[in-house]
Amino acid sequence: MNKSGTSKKSTPTVIPRPSHNVSRNEVSGSALKVLYRLHKSGFQAFLVGGGVRDALLGLHPKDFDIATDAHPEEIRALFSNCRLIGRRFRLAHVRFGREIIEVATFRAATDGSEKHADVEHDHEGRILRDNVYGSIDEDVWRRDFTCNALYYNIADFSIWDYVGGAEDVRRRKLVLIGDPDTRLREDPVRMLRAVRFAAKLDFTIDADVQESMQRNRELLGNVPAARLFDEFLKMFQAGHAEKTFDLLRRFDLFKLLFPETDAAINASDRYLEFVKAALSSTDARVAEEKSVTPMFLLGVFLWEPVRQRAEILRSKEKMSEVQSLSLASFEITGLQQSRVSIPRRFTTPMREMLAMQPRFDVRHGKRAMRLLEHRRFRAAYDFMMLRASCGDFDTDLAEFWTNVQVQGGDQRAASFALDDKPKTTKNRRPRRRRKPKANKT
Repeated sequence: MNKSGTSKKSTPTVIPRPSHNVSRNEVSGSALKVLYRLHKSGFQAFLVGGGVRDALLGLHPKDFDIATDAHPEEIRALFSNCRLIGRRFRLAHVRFGREIIEVATFRAATDGSEKHADVEHDHEGRILRDNVYGSIDEDVWRRDFTCNALYYNIADFSIWDYVGGAEDVRRRKLVLIGDPDTRLREDPVRMLRAVRFAAKLDFTIDADVQESMQRNRELLGNVPAARLFDEFLKMFQAGHAEKTFDLLRRFDLFKLLFPETDAAINASDRYLEFVKAALSSTDARVAEEKSVTPMFLLGVFLWEPVRQRAEILRSKEKMSEVQSLSLASFEITGLQQSRVSIPRRFTTPMREMLAMQPRFDVRHGKRAMRLLEHRRFRAAYDFMMLRASCGDFDTDLAEFWTNVQVQGGDQRAASFALDDKPKTTKNRRPRRRRKPKANKT
C-alpha cells in the first residue's frame, strides 16, 4: 500500500459491461474505428483516461485516447492517416479530418536509473524521455491519477481497473498512483493537472497529494515555459477558469505562473475583482459556445503590472499615456515569457489592446471616431467595458462608446462633435513669394 492508498497488483478488477454505464454511443466514431482495427489486427486495444472517466461520470467525453500493445511503427503500418510525434513520449496521431485520435503504446515501469537506452531523467527526477514499452500491467503504474487509469476493453466492453479508480470516481476524489512526491518530481505539471481536474470535475484532491504539492510546488520552475502555456490554455479556456484560478491561488501555484499579477492582486482588491470578473465572463462565453481567445485573459492578467510600469516610465521620461502603456506592456510581457511563454500571435494584439485604453477617454474629434475602425477595437472595447463594470472606467463614457457603434453616419458625426466647415485661413502665415531668377545674358 502506498501513501495515496493504492496497492500495486498485477491483475485488474474487471468490471463487466452490465455493471458500468460506459456506452460506445458516447465514443467518437473515429476512436471506434481505431480500436476495432487494432483489435482485428491481433493487438490489445483500450480506450483509456479522461474518455472513460467522463463517461462514468455521465458527462459527454470529448477526448479519446487509446492504449495498445502495438508499437508506434506497427500502428503507422495499420493507418495511412497516421503520424508519429514526440521525443519525450513517442505517440501515434491518427487523423480523421480535423479530429485526431492519440494512440500510445503500453509503457514499462522504470526505476529512475539511466540503464534503459531510451529513458532520461533530470537531476530533480523529472522525466525528460521515456520510451520503454511494456504490458498493460506495467502501463497502469505510469499513469498519474487513479481516475485516469481505467481501461475500456473494446474486445468485450469491460473496464479494467488496477488501482481502484472506479471507486475514486464514485467518491469524486483525485488520488495519485504511487508515492506523491516521486510522481510530482517526475512531472511537476501534475500539480496543475490536479487543480484542473478538481475544478472541472468538482473533485477533492487527496490530502497526501495536497501536502506533496505544498512541498514540491517550486519544481514548476523547472518546466519549460512553452509547456506551461499549453497548460494555461487547458486551465483557463475550458469553461472552469474562475474555479481553477481560486485553486491555483489556494495552493500557491498561481504566483509561480504569473508572479507580477499575483503581487498586484495581493495589493489591490479592485484588481482582484477585475480579474475574477474576466474569468467569470470567459466561463460564461464557453458555456454559451462562444469563441474565447487567450489574448484577452492574458491582457487581464498583465493589466495592472503594465499600468504600474507605465506610471514609472512617465515619471522618468516625458511620453503620452498610450506610449507608456505600449512600452510597459512590451517590458512586462518580456518578463512573463520566462514563466509562461506566450506566442507572438497573442502578445502583439494584447499589447495593442492595452495601449488603446486611454483613447476611450476622448470622445470628440475625427481621431476619436477613427478608433471605431481600429482592427483591435472590439477586443479593446470589451476590455474597457469590463473595467467599467468594476469601477475602473467612467460608466458614462462606456455608455457613449456602446451607443455610438450603432449610430448612423450623421448621428455619429454629431456624437463626435465633428465640424464639417472648411478650415479657416484667418491666422495662417502668408507664404513667401520667391524672387524671380535674373536672366543670364
